[in-house]
Amino acid sequence: MLIGLVGKPSTGKSTFFRAATLAEAEIAAYPFTTIKPNTGVGYVKVQCVDREFNVQCNPRDGFCINGWRFVPTQVLDVAGLIPGAHEGLGLGNQFLDDLRQADIFIHIVDISGSTSEKGESVPVGSYDPANDVRFLEVELDLWYFDILKKAWDRFARHAEQIQEEIPKAVAKQMSGLGNISEDRIRTILENFNLSTKKLVTWTDDDIKKFAATIRKETKPMIIACNKIDVKGAYENYVRLKKEFPDYLFVPCSAESELALREAARQELIVYVPGEKKFVMKNETKLNDNQKKALAFIQQNILDKYGTTGVQDVLDKAVFELLKYIVIFPGGVNNLVDKHGNVLPDAFLLKEGSTPVDFAFRIHTDIGKNYIKAINVKTKLPLGKEHILKNRDVVEIKTSK
Repeated sequence: MLIGLVGKPSTGKSTFFRAATLAEAEIAAYPFTTIKPNTGVGYVKVQCVDREFNVQCNPRDGFCINGWRFVPTQVLDVAGLIPGAHEGLGLGNQFLDDLRQADIFIHIVDISGSTSEKGESVPVGSYDPANDVRFLEVELDLWYFDILKKAWDRFARHAEQIQEEIPKAVAKQMSGLGNISEDRIRTILENFNLSTKKLVTWTDDDIKKFAATIRKETKPMIIACNKIDVKGAYENYVRLKKEFPDYLFVPCSAESELALREAARQELIVYVPGEKKFVMKNETKLNDNQKKALAFIQQNILDKYGTTGVQDVLDKAVFELLKYIVIFPGGVNNLVDKHGNVLPDAFLLKEGSTPVDFAFRIHTDIGKNYIKAINVKTKLPLGKEHILKNRDVVEIKTSK
């Protein structure tokens, strides 16, 4: 799974990326700080199952803190987007090409209104962040339209020549932009009265309407309202939630999250990402400025919003919008791998996944040699078509 961070320059995308991954990324208050895409590992948070078995897990990938399991996922931070990006303005072409493989977008918005549409610094509150939501929608929709339009005539003629069913032909054409079923495409075509209209007769408006809908299906988006601690930001956040009811908005302070994670890494505090409090671990090593900064974060971010928002955004993106669940492999009689690690793995799977899907997710050979599965918690066998639930622990039996 790949999460793409999108937005105009200087909204805090690279700060959010660093806070989520603790990977190095250049941060500066000028447009196009990010030239080449940054890739790193972020983590989604779920209650670990180890306490249910009275053991302490030893994750192979990710980590576990106070009963919370952090499961890794890829995060991509690309060059900032400005109006006209689909036509190549700014670093638009590179931005959009980099994002083709993303499963979901996190749109980082400067909710304080202190950066212009080009990412230039302006007085706080002088720019309306609602404009950023609108223009990004337009740019992404036109990006999809351009991709479809370039190959449409040839594709439409070929589909007609071989008399291919329209939903099937369109599904093939869209395969490079995201995973969407033929049945879903059929429904979308019916909604726009396009299911029986010959592809060669589609107008640009037909293609644009279809492209915009497909974009929403294949690249869902959550909006991180960054710089929420700045004066006037909260009011903008409340207004945008009402103005764009179809989107999920999360108040966020990437700078605060980065400060907390860095302090935790230096063992100055104990902090679990996504929690509403942290604990001073070695206060004597903190200077006055650091103490003031941590006090500000506690009072103005954590006490007010419950979290800094960074972990919330990642969790909501994966679990609420993409609808993934976490499944743990294990044995009924043994939760330890050959290296002595307890419950070392946790896998992200789509809701509706079966034990066979899980077997293939672990390894292709395990899927091919699948015999049966057992629910480790209940010790009961699971049928091939059984729908797995979040935090299930499953043992897979194979023929080899």
